[in-house]
Amino acid sequence: MQFGFVYDKKKTIQALRYHFISRKEIRLLIIVVNVFAITSAILFYFKKIRPEYFLLGSIMWLLIMIATWFILPYAVYKKTAMFQHRFIAHFLTEKLILETEAGNASWEWNKFQRYTESPNCFHLYFNTKSFLIIPNDNISDEMRHEIRGILKKGIGNQ
Repeated sequence: MQFGFVYDKKKTIQALRYHFISRKEIRLLIIVVNVFAITSAILFYFKKIRPEYFLLGSIMWLLIMIATWFILPYAVYKKTAMFQHRFIAHFLTEKLILETEAGNASWEWNKFQRYTESPNCFHLYFNTKSFLIIPNDNISDEMRHEIRGILKKGIGNQ
């Protein structure tokens, strides 16, 4: 099974956001900062702390949201040349092949640790920090279902 694709900037940025928000350490950090901000707001309301601590919690929350929602995805998008190419993806039962005008690359399914699916992309993870994003918005539902079957059989976990 094969299909061609190009990376749409908005959808790729959204997929990168999904990746960063789904990371356990970032989710934990967001939870801790939210708890700190809420606790400081409650304590400030009851006049148990000074306003600087409430302000600190609010600023930390704002900085983390800006970093995970804007800075990280745009930085990764800008420095990854792969997002500027046209691709043809071949999903075979034994491997994935990506073709460009410059050449091709292939990976057997056992090279991937896991995969996830966001609204517009498949995320194929080599490890926790290295992954491929394959857009799935321009393919039919039937083909998407077949690709899910290949991924489930080849990679196994989701």
